Amino acid sequence: MSEPLRILLSLAARDRWGARIERTVADADGRPVTFVAPAPGADAEIALVSREITGLSTKHHVLPDTQRFYDALLGAPSLRWVHVHSAGADRPVYVELVRRGLALTTSSGSNAGVVAQTALAGMLALARHFPQLIAAQREHAWRPQMGADSPRDLQSQTALVVGWGPIGQTIGAVLLILGLRLLVARSSAVVAAGAERTVTFEDVGAVLPQVDWLILACPLTDRTRHLVDAAALARLPAGARLVNVARGDVVDEPALIAALQARQLAGAYLDVYAHEPLAADSPIWDLPNVIATPHSAGFSDGNAERVAAMFLANLEAWCRGRPLALQVGAGAGRVPDERGSNPGSRI
Repeated sequence: MSEPLRILLSLAARDRWGARIERTVADADGRPVTFVAPAPGADAEIALVSREITGLSTKHHVLPDTQRFYDALLGAPSLRWVHVHSAGADRPVYVELVRRGLALTTSSGSNAGVVAQTALAGMLALARHFPQLIAAQREHAWRPQMGADSPRDLQSQTALVVGWGPIGQTIGAVLLILGLRLLVARSSAVVAAGAERTVTFEDVGAVLPQVDWLILACPLTDRTRHLVDAAALARLPAGARLVNVARGDVVDEPALIAALQARQLAGAYLDVYAHEPLAADSPIWDLPNVIATPHSAGFSDGNAERVAAMFLANLEAWCRGRPLALQVGAGAGRVPDERGSNPGSRI
């Protein structure tokens, strides 16, 4: 009888998907499956990092239960492939696994629609002055926004979407429906569908003076780290706003805070930060022109099943000796070309 295929995963994932995993492996190559729990000395060929494993941990602050699983990953001598629930692969443990030569696949696209919806919700809330309206509600104050306080029409405003993976493309499609002019910055200058102009990340500064809405949905790479710095913010016209559902370090956070405090930037919706969790004493919490959420733009109750479907499809491919989908590149720390996209695609 064949040796069982050992798979490291959480108890919750085993209970939820164990039967489907066993059927997939049995159908693909006839082997039985042994489910391995994270513990000192644990070994497995495959690992699934599901949402409950990372929990409230961030790449800056890892909680004990998450660290226990990370230690099991790093200590498993037979480990060859790891699938993660997220679109990004920039946590230090994933960087180390790729550096060691393991295959690492992401769940790119599993929450792309949800992130795009959240980015658009944040944008629309800023456009319609919801922060001011909510503040008035809390004060029991009747303040209709008329005259000079009226929100600007969105039609004919210009949005620059930075990053053109599934998230950026979804955002762009809705912006066009809303009547905005669309500009796109992406890893290459290949023309983005619907965009009046497409530039590379390095050429963003050339279009910033036209931009009313700067929407970030790109990966964190050497090309995008601090892409939006003090000089970039200064090139934006008065009244411009920023939406960030990418990574915190795409923006120079002190420069962003200064621009918001000075009203050089009219407002921002932020879901990601330079350090997470956001420190309790960060000025961001109290800025009246900011909507701040705790890196939760992609959370939705349908994500887990989408991740499971991606893992099971790759598990069948693994068992049949076929290439894995959404595999992170061989370079250490390499992440998708656009947040929520296959690193091997040209987008």
